[in-house]
Amino acid sequence: MGSQNFLWQLTKRTVTGALIGITISDRYVTVSSIRGSSMYPTFQTTPATFPGSLKGDLVLAERFCLERYKFSLGDVIIFQAPDNHKRNLVKRLIALPGQWIQIPESSEMLKIPEGHCWVEGDNSACSLDSRSFGPLNVPNAYIRMKCLSEIED
Repeated sequence: MGSQNFLWQLTKRTVTGALIGITISDRYVTVSSIRGSSMYPTFQTTPATFPGSLKGDLVLAERFCLERYKFSLGDVIIFQAPDNHKRNLVKRLIALPGQWIQIPESSEMLKIPEGHCWVEGDNSACSLDSRSFGPLNVPNAYIRMKCLSEIED
């Protein structure tokens, strides 16, 4: 009878801890893996143990910021890809609404419209960013998180 009580208590604590962890991860902060090389050298991708797979740097990302945080130039954000809402992209915030930006590899100047921002990857040679899809529509971009810091190995 004692071992059944112990197992029941352990199960309750495990389920409670898991629910608290899921709530924190879903609403406040989460650890996210960075894949791909568009943010190199800030975030790096290394070969993983499985052939053909990549293991990315881990970052601590804040979700709570979306309600109270004013984004600043240089912030690294995680948002839904404009062309595929099931995929998240990680990019650096380059320009905010009302600011002017010279489009890279062009002499064209562009004023960022209200409700939009300009994002770019640190590794411009292989980054799908605002140079490809234009200014990011902030209300529709579903900005997921702001990266707080890289988690060191």
